[in-house]
Amino acid sequence: MLALGGLAALVLSVLATSALGPADVSLVVVRDVLLNHLGLADVPVRPAKDAIVWEERLPRALTAAACGAGLGICGVVMQALLRNPLADPFVLGISSGASTGAVVVGVLGLGGTALGLPGGAFVGALLAFGLVLLLARLAGGGTERVVLAGVAGTQLFSALTSAVIFAVADSDETRGVMFWLLGSLEGVRWHDVAVSSAVVVVGTAICWARAPALDAFAFGDEVAASLGIAVGRLRLLLLVLTALVTAALVSVAGAIGFVGLVLPHAARLLVGPGHVRLVPATALAGAVFMVWVDAVSRIAFAPTPLPVGVGTALIGVPAFVLVMLRRRRTL
Repeated sequence: MLALGGLAALVLSVLATSALGPADVSLVVVRDVLLNHLGLADVPVRPAKDAIVWEERLPRALTAAACGAGLGICGVVMQALLRNPLADPFVLGISSGASTGAVVVGVLGLGGTALGLPGGAFVGALLAFGLVLLLARLAGGGTERVVLAGVAGTQLFSALTSAVIFAVADSDETRGVMFWLLGSLEGVRWHDVAVSSAVVVVGTAICWARAPALDAFAFGDEVAASLGIAVGRLRLLLLVLTALVTAALVSVAGAIGFVGLVLPHAARLLVGPGHVRLVPATALAGAVFMVWVDAVSRIAFAPTPLPVGVGTALIGVPAFVLVMLRRRRTL
């Protein structure tokens, strides 16, 4: 019932937010545009409204849903693997690495022709993740050292990003790059929907298949090993998976914080800690959450949209406080 309710809420959220914006578009028009492009109807729709819905609002809503689902799933995995309720997809320095890669391409122009801003962000995220894993391994391995290496990597790449912007960028470049760094879904198109959705579907399927192992990890490495789980190999596999998913989503939408931190805790209040239910519940909750945060961020400060990363922080902080207070009352 929760799964069906979550899917229905997601579909309705995508349709409803596609009707919101400065241009007057009704839900009926959104429905007609969708049916026309799916080949299920042939209803007359004004070309301008068809373009607004099909080329702008629907791709944006669907990309937001994919980003919310993917970041939420990565948060669930990170919190289980590291046994840390404050872990999120960016604890491995992925966001900072992506920011550095985007700045190197956008400001310095290195590899811009071959990579573009999303490509630079993806490469930077993977380089940061590789550095964090190397530092953690050199320090002796273990979850604590992974977190510490992630903190070091985050600070390093944040400093590199700031140094490049300060030394090279002019005011226009700085504004454009900073807007992207804060998380932005401006200009996403159907190919972004395809990339982000494919990454999230594959990542979610793998994590869901590993749900029993994630339950075991939550009780510690010894318990997981006693159940026949190859702890080191599976942890590395899942860390690489979360890094790839996060890097792909960051390359599309920029650094969007608090989704991977808050949504897993909110989903646990609904379905409990078992990952068989927690993984799909978090994916649906994250998708619905991101769709509406993006819609509010887009409308509240029109005609200049608020970066969606700022919106998730403004909503995520109070939500996280409420989750903490409720968890305290239940203990």
